[in-house]
Amino acid sequence: MSPKSLIAVVLILAGLVLGSDAYYVVNETEKAVLKQFGRIDKTDIQPGFYGKWPMIEKVVRVDGRTLTYDVPTQAFLTAEKKPLNVDFFIVWRVVDVERYLTVLGAGSSNPSLIRGDAESRLATRVENALRDEFSSRTVDEVVAGERAQVMDQVAQQVNELTIQDFGFEVVDIRVKQVDWPTEVRDRVFARMRAERNRDAAEHRARGQEDAERIRAEADRQATVIRAEGYRDAQRLRGEGDAKAAAIYASAYNQDQEFFRFYRSLQAYRDSLGGGGDIMVLEPDSDFFRYLKDAGGK
Repeated sequence: MSPKSLIAVVLILAGLVLGSDAYYVVNETEKAVLKQFGRIDKTDIQPGFYGKWPMIEKVVRVDGRTLTYDVPTQAFLTAEKKPLNVDFFIVWRVVDVERYLTVLGAGSSNPSLIRGDAESRLATRVENALRDEFSSRTVDEVVAGERAQVMDQVAQQVNELTIQDFGFEVVDIRVKQVDWPTEVRDRVFARMRAERNRDAAEHRARGQEDAERIRAEADRQATVIRAEGYRDAQRLRGEGDAKAAAIYASAYNQDQEFFRFYRSLQAYRDSLGGGGDIMVLEPDSDFFRYLKDAGGK
């Protein structure tokens, strides 16, 4: 290849490189600034297609969407000096791209490095704010009663200085899980089991006491009912016997001789009804009076 041809190829390649670096595109999900010799020359560039000086100006892009940072589990102490492991995440976004790129990343233009620095500083501030909030509340308040209030207060406290210092804001902070540390969990569960067993024993004892009282009351009522029934039965039986005696007496008084004859026949039937009955009586006994004479004389 001749020297002229080589120079032409080099010029063409250089033109292509310079041409490709003479424009840039900002997507809708991005925020961008234009730097010239390391200094920010144009900030908060809106999405679109733009031209720039090749090799002189450089575009730095950051993610303009709402981002989520899952913070590693942290340990906090409550007002009762009880340790809790808290697993939470932070929702944040860049609002001032110029300050964001100026303060974070130690002057680097690498978006990943800058984002890592931002999340590290953000997590530190949120952890400190959460530690203060947890230390002034009990376990019940943190776990159930005031969790949402705590998160809102922490987000508000962090945002008071974060936007001004770093150019991003905290959109939300949410707790995924609050749990006891491993070394504490077994003791907590053992205490809970002991409390439940004590409650169960207390309920069983109270139930046994109620059962004994109900059983005793039922036995008393049954005794009273049987006694009253026996009393009423005896009274009715006595009244019936009296009425029967009165009827017998009335009938007997109407025809005494017939009544004596009827009772004698009953006595004969009861005494002589069996085939193997033996009676030893004197022949002139009154028992045989109606056998000897129909008139009983």
